[in-house]
Amino acid sequence: MTAPALVEQSITIAVIDSGVNVNHPHICAPTHGVLLNSGDAIYDSFEDTVGHGTAVMAAIQEKVPDAEYFAVKLFGSTLRASSAQLMKAIEWAIERRIAVVNLSLGTPNFDFREPMKALVERARESDVILVAARNAGPNMPVLPGSLDGVISVDVDWNIPRDQYRVEHNVFFASGYPRSLPGVPPGRNLNGVSFAVANMTAFVARVCKKLVSRKFQEVHDLLATEASI
Repeated sequence: MTAPALVEQSITIAVIDSGVNVNHPHICAPTHGVLLNSGDAIYDSFEDTVGHGTAVMAAIQEKVPDAEYFAVKLFGSTLRASSAQLMKAIEWAIERRIAVVNLSLGTPNFDFREPMKALVERARESDVILVAARNAGPNMPVLPGSLDGVISVDVDWNIPRDQYRVEHNVFFASGYPRSLPGVPPGRNLNGVSFAVANMTAFVARVCKKLVSRKFQEVHDLLATEASI
């Protein structure tokens, strides 16, 4: 098998979540707020009112400060949205060929399995890498993270934040975000959302090296680097 061509290059990252507080001190990279069309979600600002999207983006920017970021606002005052809205947000990223898409979320509604599979295939054809939570809890798989063609992520509470591992095509990363001064890790936000965020940063680092960002090349290089 021919090794992929490697080169350092710029990259775009979309975080589909609750928006962003661009004035937060941990938001250090060029960051754009994105509102979906009013027919998909009705918000008058991309400002993050719950803090989740900002914390997710901060965890990625800590490791990849030299990317260009797009905060796609899916959630408002609660971390809930419809499956159709989630698909619209993913479509937005695919249409703009965003290199890496962070999905610290998922839908347990498997009525959407077939249309979500089609969307994942569109992402692969467009060289858009989806990084998504595999489960929302014990025995609760979610879409699109449980589908083939996605960088599927679960939590390893014992692994350091600067490492990840892969087992049976599932990537495991720390469930802790960037630390806050004076706040114990267990009292900060934590969970699979931040395993996905930490893994998104590792994916972005790999994508920055690749001339071609085909899903299998990205997946295989991640697996190789996990074993080093």
